[in-house]
Amino acid sequence: MYRKDGENYFIVDAHVALWDARPENQRNIHGKQFIDCFYDYHRNLSPESELWPYEDYLYYGGERLMKDLFVDGYVDHAIFQPARLGAFYRTGFGQTEEAFALTRKHPGKLTYNHYFDPRFEEAGLERLREDAARFGLQGVKLYTAEWKGDSRGYKLDDPWTYRYLETCRELGIRNIHIHKGPTIRPLDRDAFDVADVDKAATDFTDLNFVVEHCGLPRLEDFCWIATQEPNVHAGLAVAIPFMHTRPRYFAQIIGELLYWLGEDRIQFSSDYALWTPRWLVERFVDFRIPADMGEYPQLTVAQKKKILGLNAAAMYGIDVPAECRLPEEAVA
Repeated sequence: MYRKDGENYFIVDAHVALWDARPENQRNIHGKQFIDCFYDYHRNLSPESELWPYEDYLYYGGERLMKDLFVDGYVDHAIFQPARLGAFYRTGFGQTEEAFALTRKHPGKLTYNHYFDPRFEEAGLERLREDAARFGLQGVKLYTAEWKGDSRGYKLDDPWTYRYLETCRELGIRNIHIHKGPTIRPLDRDAFDVADVDKAATDFTDLNFVVEHCGLPRLEDFCWIATQEPNVHAGLAVAIPFMHTRPRYFAQIIGELLYWLGEDRIQFSSDYALWTPRWLVERFVDFRIPADMGEYPQLTVAQKKKILGLNAAAMYGIDVPAECRLPEEAVA
């Protein structure tokens, strides 16, 4: 929980990871390219005081994750959104067993989402059913630019992806998180295009499509899709650290999201360990849209509370203490 000026903010970090990018886990040069690109994002968008040494960044482990999020970072609940990247890493990039073990050890603090890849076809569907039962899945994280053999990506509206989304519906997996944002070397930029969200959201109105990184650098395309598809949500991972390096750019991003989507469909994410949540939470609570950007109204305390945690808590059924709810929620 974060407290400032007499206000209590319930914090849900809706996009965190526990990865292993050490050399012994890198399958090929692409594993090093990927984590080096991650580190460049971290280095270029973080305050100097928040920079990690490169070696720490390759693998940090569960103990540090718990401290950075829940001891130092104000986080009340965090949701794992792992990436497999089996073509680049021997045991995968996101560490399933370690992350899930943490979730079982701290069930009130962590939720584990998993992943699927529709290019595994029938075998993957059976695996999805097994994973749903084992992990108690409420959500999945999709990397549409992930490589598999000669394939360098897939689309949400591919026939096999639809089979998997239908299975998610049957299994009660309602929250579909999709990386649709800046590319990461060596993945292809166009494989993260947001256009395929439109058709899938239309055809699966009972599922939530959380577009991580809110489609950047395709913010306008994303907003036009999301304004007509009420089951499309925006995740602020990668967008929110621009408060530090490009505050006017972030003001434009959050202003456009509020204009097109409204305050109930935006979720805070640190994208840990790309960034740590402490400074992001502090700066977002203090953030003000520059006075000369008058086309965007100032963020209210209530809007900040929804974005920082109440929206994701509602999506995942996370209990919010009475002192952190908005007044109308407390009455209801």
